[in-house]
Amino acid sequence: MSTATNVDPQELAKFSDLAHKWWDPESEFKPLHQINPLRLDWIDQLANVKGKRVVDVGCGGGILAESMARRGANVLGIDLADKPLKVAQLHAMEAGVANLDYRSVAVEELAAEQAGQFDVVTCMEMMEHVPDPSSVVQACANLVKPGGWVFFSTINRNPKSFLFAIVGAEYVLKLLPKGTHEYGRFIRPAELARWIREAHLDLNQFKGMEYNPLTGRYWLSGDTSVNYLVACRKPLQA
Repeated sequence: MSTATNVDPQELAKFSDLAHKWWDPESEFKPLHQINPLRLDWIDQLANVKGKRVVDVGCGGGILAESMARRGANVLGIDLADKPLKVAQLHAMEAGVANLDYRSVAVEELAAEQAGQFDVVTCMEMMEHVPDPSSVVQACANLVKPGGWVFFSTINRNPKSFLFAIVGAEYVLKLLPKGTHEYGRFIRPAELARWIREAHLDLNQFKGMEYNPLTGRYWLSGDTSVNYLVACRKPLQA
């Protein structure tokens, strides 16, 4: 799929409409604020981001990108939704966070321009919003240096994930705006693993992310049945 077509205008509009709320921890983005320390610590534990060149693909309003920059990484956040990018830029400027840049560019385009230039690539909660997620995986693999890390997170596709991620999160608990997710775009771990292998990355680990609605607590586990994260590396020798 060409760079220009691997984007869904409705998905961009959905997140652009809410852009002004991105950094409000009590807004529709509350779950992102709550899970960010978990995913940041997990990424940092494996890849040690300090001093590394990092690209955050589908960075939105910059919650993860800015937190990695605060840990000493040199971060580029990319997204095709202009309003969230402007929010991200403004927040970084107001907070005085250095070593952080943002660009409106497709991941495939950046990969053609800067192949093998990044130590770490993160792509969180983004693949279930594009028409061709396998193209994103390949582009992320192209961006990372040999020996570098690539991290993905997405949502499994099964009856439990429909119940938890759509019915529960969007309609019952109202953790997310209705229509945030489309069940048919959820990605099974086996599908993502195949795209990772096809992109010549080595799978390092899968982690599940769980949530207790009674306590409001999130934690990482071995249960990948709903939300899950994947760590992979590019081999030193092709």
